[in-house]
Amino acid sequence: MPLRFLTAGESHGPALVSILDGMPAGLPLPAIIIDHELSRRQQGYGSGGRMKIEKDTVSILGGVMEGKTTGAPISMLVRNDDHDKWKGKLIVPLTTPRPGHADLTGLVKYGYHDIRPTLERSSARETTMRVATGAICKHFLAQFNIQVGGYVVAIGDINANCEGMPYPERFHSAEENDVRCPDSEAVIAMKNKISETMQAKDTLGGILEIIVLGLPMGLGSYSQWDKRLEARLAAAILSVQAMKGVEIGDAWENARLPGTQAHDAILLQDHKLVRPTNRAGGVEGGITNGQPLVIRVAMKPIATTLKPQVTVDLATQTQGPTRYERSDFCPVPRAVPILESMVAFVIADALIEKIGGDSLAEMLPRFASLRSANLDDLVVDNTEHIFWD
Repeated sequence: MPLRFLTAGESHGPALVSILDGMPAGLPLPAIIIDHELSRRQQGYGSGGRMKIEKDTVSILGGVMEGKTTGAPISMLVRNDDHDKWKGKLIVPLTTPRPGHADLTGLVKYGYHDIRPTLERSSARETTMRVATGAICKHFLAQFNIQVGGYVVAIGDINANCEGMPYPERFHSAEENDVRCPDSEAVIAMKNKISETMQAKDTLGGILEIIVLGLPMGLGSYSQWDKRLEARLAAAILSVQAMKGVEIGDAWENARLPGTQAHDAILLQDHKLVRPTNRAGGVEGGITNGQPLVIRVAMKPIATTLKPQVTVDLATQTQGPTRYERSDFCPVPRAVPILESMVAFVIADALIEKIGGDSLAEMLPRFASLRSANLDDLVVDNTEHIFWD
C-alpha cells in the first residue's frame, strides 16, 4: 500500500486535520518534531498578520502509542485560534474575485453564491497540515540518514550566490535569517526589496531550492509514466498554492546546450562509478542515481494585494476594484518548509515502495543491503543472449 495523506478544514474553521496512511510501525514520534516544523512555517519576513494570531501546535489523535507509530493511519489536528473571531458572526459577502486566485474558477465550478467557500479551502492555511504530515516523513527519512532541506535563492529580481557552499551549510545558514537565504549579502537586498513592496502595497514571488541528500540509487521507475520520480515530485510541488514552475537539476540551462555538454560523465574510481557533476539533479530515467536531488521551484507573487486590482463585482455586475483579504506580502520564505514537506512525502513513499516492510526494524537492514554504483554490486556478465524467442 503506498503512502498517502488527506487534509481537511477551512482557513477560518475550527480546526485543520490530516490523516497519513502507510507510515511503518516503530518510528519514534514525539509531537515536538511536528511542532518544530509548524513553527518554521509561521516564520518569514513579509508575513501577514495571521501569523501573529495563530500559535500552531499539533494534537496526534491516532496511529501513535507509547510515543511510536503503530502502522495504523496517523491522524492529526491543529486548531485555528482565529476561528473565535468568525464563529457565529455575520460576514460581509465576498463578490469581487481576485485575478490569479481560485475565487472565480471555484465559483464557476461549484456554483457558490459567495466567493468565501472557495477562499476558505483554497487558502494556503491548508498547508499547515501538509507541513505536519511532511514533518513525519522527514523524521522517517532521517532514520536512513536521508536529509531534506531548502532555502530561498531569489526574491523578485534579487538573486543569491550560493556557488561553492556545501548543501548542509546552506540549510543551516538559511535558518539563521528571516528570508531563509544562505547568502548574507543577498539577505539584506531581499529584505529591502520586500519592504519596498510592502510600502507599495504589492506582493513578491521568488525561487526556492529543495535538496535531498543521502538518497540511494533506485527510487522511482521508468516502467510507467506515473512512477517516474520527477513526475511524482512535480505533481506534489505544483499542488502547493502559488507554485508555477519546477526544474530538476540544470534543466533550463541544459535545454540550451548540446547533449555532450548537458550530461554527467560516468567515471571509475576505486571500483565505484562516480559523477564529477550533477547537471541531472540526481534523477536519470525517472530513477534516483545516488547524487543529491536538486529541485528549483518558481513561486508567483500571490494574488491578494493591498493595492486593488481590476475585477468585476459579481453582485452589482460592474467593473471595479478587488477587496483586500488579509494575506502575506512575500510568502516565499514561509514556503520553504512547505515544499520540503511535499518532497519528503514523495521520497518517503518511493523509499517504502522500494524496500517494503511494515516496521522500521524490518526496513533498516533492507535499506543497508541496497545495491549501489559499485562494480561489485553489478551483474553485467558480457554474455550473448536472446531477447525475443
